[in-house]
Amino acid sequence: MTATTRERADTSRPARVAVGLGVGVALVAALFLIDALLPSLFSDALPTRAQDGLTLALSVLIESLPFVVLGVLLSIAIQVWVPPHLIERVLPRRAWARRAVLSLLGMLIPVCECGNVPFARGLLMRGLGPADALTFLVAAPIVNPIVILTTHQAFGWDGGILVARLLGGYAIANLVGWLYSRHPDPERMLTERFRDTCDAVAHETGGRARRSLSQFVVELRAVMPALVIGSAIAGAVQVLIPRSVLVAVGSNPVLSIVAMMLLAITVAICSNVDSFFALSFASTFSSGSLVAFLLVGPIVDVKMIALMRTTFTARVLAGIVVVVLLAAFVIGIGVNLVA
Repeated sequence: MTATTRERADTSRPARVAVGLGVGVALVAALFLIDALLPSLFSDALPTRAQDGLTLALSVLIESLPFVVLGVLLSIAIQVWVPPHLIERVLPRRAWARRAVLSLLGMLIPVCECGNVPFARGLLMRGLGPADALTFLVAAPIVNPIVILTTHQAFGWDGGILVARLLGGYAIANLVGWLYSRHPDPERMLTERFRDTCDAVAHETGGRARRSLSQFVVELRAVMPALVIGSAIAGAVQVLIPRSVLVAVGSNPVLSIVAMMLLAITVAICSNVDSFFALSFASTFSSGSLVAFLLVGPIVDVKMIALMRTTFTARVLAGIVVVVLLAAFVIGIGVNLVA
């Protein structure tokens, strides 16, 4: 890390801590205010909801941690141990074909969305373009063998949910990749902090073992705070938003899709097991809404957004969220019409 980068990081850290504390205080105040002014909005008492929120936050964190570590190790393997330019030689030269192959890379690296982010960071550090990395990030949590098996275990072939999830995830990934391949300045898609990290890694010296250890620390320091924040937000949602409001609209073919997409964003369940969570809504929600839930959750839930924010700018993430929600909504409507 250069002296300028270190100085910038040192000066921005107190500001980030102050902002985090301010947000935390505001959330706690909002929690007590809502409970005092609208006591009938929630069926459970505040202590019960707080305990449920804390349990969810810890479960999301504990469930995600092994995959994050695995993703970091794979990232180090790509950055340090894979020979230079091997990735470029293996991948097709044509942009659309390269993205099509990257969309299937999750079949070889069955890591959930939490581990995909550090792995994608490693690919970016080895020269992969931001649009190509986004294509992998969007597809991998859905198009991988573990998710295929668990989705089939939960739904079988009923309602075309499994097929719609796989084809939909693949299509959305390539749509996102194609849209951002048109970006006039791909480097501006990445955060300044990540670009500084790339520069530091490129100029790092020493043996492979030393570089691996150094990169392990760098990646964990970048990803872990985001994972903790995302898990905390997922838990806070359990306390602040009554799930009954979402469930109440399950019978409407259009509103049910919107409700399940919002639920997918907030509950932040790992894509390896989210099918069983969605199965609990199968008796009251349409097949299209379940597909929308299974598409949105692995790509743009609060945990995944927080993780991707370590690498991509807020503007890019906002665009991804809009594209994913619109595409999932259209696919959900299509499934409801066909089913």
